[in-house]
Amino acid sequence: MSFRGLFIAVMLSTALIVSAFMLQSRRPRQEIARPTADLVKATGKCADCHRHETSAVVHEYEMSRHSKAGVNCLDCHQPSKGQEPYDHKGFTITKKLTSANCQGCHPKQFDEYLKSRHAAPAWAAVSGTADFTPEQIAFSEAVHKGAVDRPAHPLTAVEGVAAVNKGCRQCHDVGRPNPDGSIGSCTACHARHVASVELARLPETCGQCHMGPDHSQLEIYHESKHGVLFNSQRQVMNLAARPEKLNTADMPVPTCATCHMSGLEGEKFTHDVTERLSYFLFAPVSDRRPKFEEGRRNMKAICLKCHTNPKIAQFYGEAEGVVRSTNKLVKEADTIIAGLRKEGLLTDEPFDEPIEYIHFDLWHYGGRTAKHGAYMGGADFVQWHGYYEIVSKMTELKKSAEEIRERAAKHQPAEAPKAADLPDDVFKSGAADEPGGETHASAASR
Repeated sequence: MSFRGLFIAVMLSTALIVSAFMLQSRRPRQEIARPTADLVKATGKCADCHRHETSAVVHEYEMSRHSKAGVNCLDCHQPSKGQEPYDHKGFTITKKLTSANCQGCHPKQFDEYLKSRHAAPAWAAVSGTADFTPEQIAFSEAVHKGAVDRPAHPLTAVEGVAAVNKGCRQCHDVGRPNPDGSIGSCTACHARHVASVELARLPETCGQCHMGPDHSQLEIYHESKHGVLFNSQRQVMNLAARPEKLNTADMPVPTCATCHMSGLEGEKFTHDVTERLSYFLFAPVSDRRPKFEEGRRNMKAICLKCHTNPKIAQFYGEAEGVVRSTNKLVKEADTIIAGLRKEGLLTDEPFDEPIEYIHFDLWHYGGRTAKHGAYMGGADFVQWHGYYEIVSKMTELKKSAEEIRERAAKHQPAEAPKAADLPDDVFKSGAADEPGGETHASAASR
């Protein structure tokens, strides 16, 4: 071959190689960062089918951080330990995704979540221990004593299966025990295919469950100054910032996740939503949590990103005053109910008498709302949705207790008077003879 022909061959070969590298460099990362050829094939085939059958999930995945990081369909959908495999168009996938499928890449978040009240305690609050293994109960009880080893909520028997399945469990499903031995699902907060940190930071995401008359956190947040500022600045905030790099430039206004979970400017971020709490605000009578001082210190560290120590101390002092005050009122209501039961005027069966609903509403709606409002800056919820409801229900409760006692007194047979209570002339011979030969004493004894 002549030099000219050799030169042209070398140049063409070099151009082809360079072109190949240039084309390869422009391919999406998710197409080239594959551990095996099977996974490359799977991703293309999954997307090809699902663009026609369930197109939204493909679009959501393409928007996700998983997509940008090269995580593909089988990375998440392949069976984890203990999961039932399923043959799906030539690929083996799991029939049900659980938190165990996320654990492989996110072990720290998984472990923190298991220690939170979002895990087993959430499901047990509705269904009790029935669906848990002894090992799951023991693990959770070591962290949250009495939160899992408990009976099903008594309202489940009153309201029935339809209400429980479509109502209670839709939220409490966040802590459902899974057949593979894991607990719950991460998609409750992050969604399935978009797997979004930004979504988990939105107040409305928490508000899927934390709303309504028994725990109106979403409504309280939007009434608070935090909520008002968030709604006005939402468009300039970077809710998708990495947790380890999140700062106040990304989120100058807090959402639920900021206060309860996020790391802000170097603070620890966590999936255990109880780490920054100091009281059991959801309880009828709110006691301090076992790690009261630590929880309060952790939350105050987040508050300090925006507020000064004197302001924080004042806020906590006033909120704790509400806890003490509502506790006193609820204890008064408890005493009324306990007294009726002691007198045998109420059964031990829950929710079978009207006064029990009054008592339940007093603490479960008014009491909880006042306390949550105090800790989240919602004045209207402290007052009109809180204390006003407590005192109005207290009046209703006292009136109802009075009527129960009056009805019981009317149906009791009159007691025979004792001898010491009868007039002296009853015992004088012939003094109290009545027609028919009966004395007052003999008539009274009938």
